[in-house]
Amino acid sequence: MRRKRVLPLAALLLCTPALAGTAPAAASPQPSSPQPADPLRILLTNDDGYNAPGIRKAFERLTAAGHDVTIVAPLTNQSGTGTKMMSGPTLAVKHPEPKVWAVDGTPGDSVAFGLAEVFADRAPDLVVSGTNFGPNVAGLATHSGTVGGAVAALESGVPAIALSTGGLAAPDPVTTVNAMGPTVDFAVKLIDRLRARARSGRLLPEGVGLNVNHPVVGADGTGTAAGVASTFQDPQNFLQPDFTDSGDGTWKVTVKVALRPAAKGGDIEAVGAGRIAVSPMNADWNTGPADHAVTSALIAGLRP
Repeated sequence: MRRKRVLPLAALLLCTPALAGTAPAAASPQPSSPQPADPLRILLTNDDGYNAPGIRKAFERLTAAGHDVTIVAPLTNQSGTGTKMMSGPTLAVKHPEPKVWAVDGTPGDSVAFGLAEVFADRAPDLVVSGTNFGPNVAGLATHSGTVGGAVAALESGVPAIALSTGGLAAPDPVTTVNAMGPTVDFAVKLIDRLRARARSGRLLPEGVGLNVNHPVVGADGTGTAAGVASTFQDPQNFLQPDFTDSGDGTWKVTVKVALRPAAKGGDIEAVGAGRIAVSPMNADWNTGPADHAVTSALIAGLRP
C-alpha cells in the first residue's frame, strides 16, 4: 500500500473558517497574496463516466466560480481501475459537446489524452478528479480510479485533487448525489485557497496532490460538515473478498466489510466524525527515511 507523506501543506490549507466551516479556536490571521485575474484552466476527470452526476455538478460549480473547465473523462464507468492506463494500442475518443471529451479508457487514459491533445498548447493549472460516487479512504484509495486519475496528472507534473463524496455506511444514491453539492462547494473554497497561496505559479508543491473525502451529512445529504481535518490514508483495507467453491472449478466471490478501529488522525476517523478529510499524496511508491533504514539493515552483508 502506498504510504502517504504527511506534509505541513495540508495543515496550512485548513487554518481558516472559510475552509473549516466552523471557526477554529484562536485562529491567527494568515497572509495571502492577491489572486491572479486570469481564470484557472482545469482538466476535470473522474472514474464514474463523463456524464455522471458528480462530474457534471463539479463542472457546473467550478465554471460558475469563474474557472475555465474542460471535461476529459471515461466514456463508461471505470470505478476501481486504480492507476491502470495505456493497456491497448488504440483509444476511441468522442467529443459529444463543447468542453467535453469522452475517452473509451480509464481515468489515467483520459488524463493522458487530455494533457497530450486537449491541452497540447499548455498544461492545465489543475486536474480535478471527481467528485466520486462514494468515499476513497484507506485501502479504497489505493485501488480507486478517481485517485488514479489524479496520480496520472501528478506523474506528468500537473497539480491534482481527487474529490470523493460518501461515508462508510453508504446512504441511498439520491442522498449521495445531494451531498455532491456541498462537496464541490468545498472544492471551490479549497481551490481558491490554493490560488491565493500559489508559489511560482504552482498551486501545489511539485509531485504533491490532495485526496479529499467529503462525508454525507444530514438526512438528505445537504448538511454542513463538522469541520475539515488534515489526515493521512488509514493503512487498513476493510473490504475483504470471500471465496466460495462452486465445485465445478469456479468460485463465487462476495465482498465483506471488516472495519478495524480507525487510525488516529487518519481519513476514516475524520469522515466517520462527519469531517472533510484532506490527505496529501504523491504519485510514487516511496516511503519515509525510517523505512529506508529498516531496508538498509535488512540487506547489510548480503551478496549477489
